[in-house]
Amino acid sequence: MTEVPDEVRAIAAQRDERRRAKDFAAADALRDRIAQLGFAVIDGPDGPAFEPLAADETLRIAPPDVDSLLDEPPTADVSVHWVVEGWPEDVVRALAGFRANEGGRNVQYVIADTTETDPATYGDGVELLALETGTGWGAARNAGLKRSRGPIVLVMDGSVEPTGDVFGPLGAALGDPSVGVTGPFGISTEDLREFHESDGPEVDAIEGYLMAFRRDVIRDVGLFDEKFRWYRTADIECSFRIKEAGLRALRVDVPVIKHEHRMYHATPEAERDRLSKRNFYRFLERFRDRYDLLVEPPPDV
Repeated sequence: MTEVPDEVRAIAAQRDERRRAKDFAAADALRDRIAQLGFAVIDGPDGPAFEPLAADETLRIAPPDVDSLLDEPPTADVSVHWVVEGWPEDVVRALAGFRANEGGRNVQYVIADTTETDPATYGDGVELLALETGTGWGAARNAGLKRSRGPIVLVMDGSVEPTGDVFGPLGAALGDPSVGVTGPFGISTEDLREFHESDGPEVDAIEGYLMAFRRDVIRDVGLFDEKFRWYRTADIECSFRIKEAGLRALRVDVPVIKHEHRMYHATPEAERDRLSKRNFYRFLERFRDRYDLLVEPPPDV
């Protein structure tokens, strides 16, 4: 039996209040919100009942219509986010790794799905945002991030599989208020044009395979740039905005396996190069001369 999330029940209670007040427009809007979360509400003499919707029945939502929780008090210990543009089995693998290593934490899992994946694929305890087909990567990522209920937020790629406690090391790193973003895949640059892997610990950016930050940092600095409709360089641009706010990017070791990045290898090389260059130029538009943000700026600047 599919577990009905507390949020769905709370929205249903609000809907009942609106129906009793004969505010049927508001009640219908709340019914649609329940559908966006993957459930149909069925009214009965003993109160509402819920049935999970199949993927092709789920009401797809536009990212701007996703309600933000970023200004509300946290109700989870940590939030973990994925964007699914294909290959949901990769996220299922990652979810299994996280669930096996929660360590008693209250973990919120959020998936922003732009495909027609059956919600049951991910199991219980996942908040699924069924986004409009064609939603870009940045907008999809931000739609999920707006639902964050934990003070620590992890941005994940489906290629990364946890094999142990990931939350402990990341939370410890973010316990330092000078650290704004952390993760196991750090990169640095000497010229703002070429980036290379770096063991750090202090680095110029954290790659989006796994990025972690405090919820208030990403709220205040700003979410991902939604003009990044493809994923590449969005992580660098976000890292630099966090550094521009006076915070550090710190690489930490965590127990994960990095598998093949499906989107990269599934995209034809010419298209991949075109999209990558366009994204990188967007980064350079803002940070072209910001050598002051680098861990090791060139000596002649």
